[in-house]
Amino acid sequence: MRLSRLLQFQIRQRKNCCRFSFMAQSVSDGTAKKLIQIDVSSDTVCPWCFVGKKNLDKAIASSNDQYNFEIRWHPYFLNPSAPKEGVVKKDYYRNRFGQRVEQMESRMAEIFKGFGLEYDRDGLTGNTLDSHRLIYFAGQQGHDMQHKLVEELCLGYFTRGKYIGDREFLVESAKKVGLEGAAEFLEDPNNGLKEVNEDLQKYSAHISGVPYYVINGKHQLSGGQPPETFLRTFQAAAS
Repeated sequence: MRLSRLLQFQIRQRKNCCRFSFMAQSVSDGTAKKLIQIDVSSDTVCPWCFVGKKNLDKAIASSNDQYNFEIRWHPYFLNPSAPKEGVVKKDYYRNRFGQRVEQMESRMAEIFKGFGLEYDRDGLTGNTLDSHRLIYFAGQQGHDMQHKLVEELCLGYFTRGKYIGDREFLVESAKKVGLEGAAEFLEDPNNGLKEVNEDLQKYSAHISGVPYYVINGKHQLSGGQPPETFLRTFQAAAS
């Protein structure tokens, strides 16, 4: 009799334990953070792309308790025929924008100051293919690595007068973010070329300007949007 009661007690305990485990799992599932996937088309010589990234980072920092984020960077060429050897940045913008250039650069300097950065008008500008190849390579080692590399490249180009086509600068930026093998990858001009062109066709062929964002595959934003716009779009994408 005592053995029978003991067995019944153990069965009830196991049932209660299983019910508690299921309830705990349900609570855990109910509070799981939703995934926000962001595809960004950009060019590494576009100042508005960097402005958009800084604002995106602010929005992510203020909402990462609600969402998990996966950010993927895709190439865009503002000037596909830009020379590989580079041209003086000031001369290029003066020739392209004429008298508007002073007003444009003053505006950009003010925006950068708001991020605690100094907008550098010096240095060269030119072909961005190698930078996009390197960004692709970084993505093979993780989306976080890719995101960090984009930040480092933009800081160098926009605030320290570095040339985006300079191999030494690209390798130096890769080392700063812990990306190994960059020098060897860039040595062969065919490495990543096919993938960059495929990415260009898939994500950027239909757009006319950058930055351009696709959030969770269905919400589109363009331009250097403020953090509040990103936050509203996160909410819409997660609902």
